[in-house]
Parts: sequence; structure tokens; C-alpha cells
Amino acid sequence: MIIGSMQRFSLIDYPGKICAIVFTQGCNFRCPYCHNPELVNPKKFAKSIAPDEIFSFLERRRGKLDAVSITGGEPTLQENLVGFIRNIKDLGYLVKIDTNGSMPEVLEELMGEKLLDLIAMDVKAPLDKYKKTVKASVDTRRIEESIHLIMNSGIDYEFRTTIVKSLLDEADIKKIGTVIKGADRYVLQKFVPSKTLNPKFMNAATFTDEEIEKTAKSLEKLVGSVISR
Repeated sequence: MIIGSMQRFSLIDYPGKICAIVFTQGCNFRCPYCHNPELVNPKKFAKSIAPDEIFSFLERRRGKLDAVSITGGEPTLQENLVGFIRNIKDLGYLVKIDTNGSMPEVLEELMGEKLLDLIAMDVKAPLDKYKKTVKASVDTRRIEESIHLIMNSGIDYEFRTTIVKSLLDEADIKKIGTVIKGADRYVLQKFVPSKTLNPKFMNAATFTDEEIEKTAKSLEKLVGSVISR
């Protein structure tokens, strides 16, 4: 595990729970609007944190924290992710993972060992616009496989899309809704530039709250619940 940083306390990353957040280094996508460039661009990587340091902290916080959220970067690229999560579960914590869905075999292994309590998968774009949006080579069949695995896992989950006007429009979001048709929950995330992988996207246009609400309403017949965040 290559861990870039840890947030020791969060009330918002795991709904209804108090959690710590573990940020892994490295990603196979290069989304220009990414708000964690220090976890994606190797030139920006900080010194990694040893997993034992994470476990020691979690041991001390037993009874005070409920869950651990593992995000990145892309956690499913990490070689020892299964063992890492197994150790966290042994300490009695709930585990949430954030993923881009590019490694369905890893998700399947984690599901098979019952190591996940909540999955949040970013669906970046309609399948025909994936490469253009993530600025990397991607096999969209693997994205679809992850979606189907998650929807049929029996594990609590949400799909989510960050909406950047220069990359996606309302029609694109409707296409995504078709890909995840029947999903329990879909989150539309407003793009808020604070730091971005591509500095040019600090000036990228964002959707208004009204536009997001209108788009969310158009998806009501496709997914169980649409949330704007």
C-alpha cells in the first residue's frame, strides 16, 4: 500500500458515521478537473505513510471512530489492498471504498471476502466519451462490469458524477443514467474548483444549482434516488 495522506476525522465522507479517510497514491486516469493532483501526479507525491502507522492510529481510536473511507488516487491499483482492508475490518471498522471502476476483479475479490460496507463509484462520462473525459486509455467494458458487480453485490453503494460544463452536458448525464439504470442512488456532484490536476480547469465553468436540479429531475425514471451534492 502506498498511502499519500490520512484525514483523521470526517463527518461527511461516510454518511451517518464518524470516519477516518485514507488517501492512496497513484491513479490510472488523468481527469483534468481532479481535486487531488497530489495523489495523481507523481511529481507532486509526498512521502508515503506506512500502513502500520494507520493501523496504530485506528487501534487507538476504536470506539471513537465508526468507519474508514479509502480513496485516492485509485485504491484498487494498490497491490496489498485486500490485506490492508482485512486488517481494518479486524479492528472492527466499517469500510467504504471510492473507486473509478477500472479494476472490477479487485472489487469482486473484496466483495467475495465481505470486506466492504459501502462502495462509491465515479462514473466519469457516457461510455463513448470516457477516454476524452479521463484523458487516458480505458476499457469501458471493465467500467460496465464494475457497475453490474456493484449493483448486484447486496452492498450499500452510490454512483456519482462530477459535472464540468466543458466536458459533460445534460444529454451526457442522461446517457450515464441509462448505463446505471435501476441503480439505488446516483449523486450529481457540482464541480467546485479549488485545486485541479490541469491548472486550466481552475477557470472551468460549473453547472448552477438550478441546472443540476433540472438534470437530476430528468433522471428520476432511471434510478431510485438522485442526489445533488
